[in-house]
Amino acid sequence: MTTPLDQLTGSYTLDPAHTRIGFVARHAMVTKVRGAFKEFEGSAHLDGTDPTRSTAKVVIDAASIDTGNEQRDGHLRTNDFLDAPVFPHITFVSTGVERVGDTDFRLNGDLTIKDTTHPVAIDFEYTGNARDPFGNLRVGFEGSLTISRKDYGITWNAALEGGGFLVGDKVVLELDISAIKQD
Repeated sequence: MTTPLDQLTGSYTLDPAHTRIGFVARHAMVTKVRGAFKEFEGSAHLDGTDPTRSTAKVVIDAASIDTGNEQRDGHLRTNDFLDAPVFPHITFVSTGVERVGDTDFRLNGDLTIKDTTHPVAIDFEYTGNARDPFGNLRVGFEGSLTISRKDYGITWNAALEGGGFLVGDKVVLELDISAIKQD
């Protein structure tokens, strides 16, 4: 039985085993590279009666980037991209929530990459809730946003012989969230 949204008020933590924080970026102007961060933690306080009072925070281990290609992943960890040794974390801290439909929400917040912070808005769809076999109440959300990597000081690129660049500026962040109620 699904719990009504207004009864979901409480504190939640992200379940890393069932949550994906992924990304998609254009490569060589002809294809897309997909990847994900394997290590992160996050928490949220959901207010089912007044979603505008909900909050969220996520901390991602920048070195946990995984595109399925170790050489590329190693390059993405360097100063050319994330500079994970110097800036080990990517963070998101919410600043507000708007309800934009029956199951749609806009989560506003500050995204920090390489010590550069910009406000972003993530559109989420509430995908439901359920009790798992261990009795935990889980909630699900799916969302995405597009950022400019240059806005965060990630400007490395290589010109292509036929014109254009090796790495596109726009990066789509994809979020498939499973969170477990803590109280």
